Amino acid sequence: MTTGPNRILDEFAKLLTDAAGAAQGVRREVETAFRGQAEKILNTMDVVQREEFEAVRDMAVKARAENKKLASRLETLEASLAALEAGAGKIPGEDPLEEPKARTRRTTKGDPQK
Repeated sequence: MTTGPNRILDEFAKLLTDAAGAAQGVRREVETAFRGQAEKILNTMDVVQREEFEAVRDMAVKARAENKKLASRLETLEASLAALEAGAGKIPGEDPLEEPKARTRRTTKGDPQK
């Protein structure tokens, strides 16, 4: 057994070690309580989680890239169509917006019209 000042210092060191352990335990409890309260508050505020946000962001990036790709393809097709119409002239009956014309029936001599 130690005597004198060494014993007092040993007891003081033991007391500080125990106090540090107790302080860490209290810190863990406070952190757990704080996280629980923060999570409860965020759930009531209807805030999205990071994983959900990242998933939606990735979908938006993919959709934007696909939109650019389709826009480029549409421009190419429109330019090709304009070149065909300018070079060959407009082909009758090929315009999908044009109203169809009524067909007339040809008759020959002796064939009565109905």
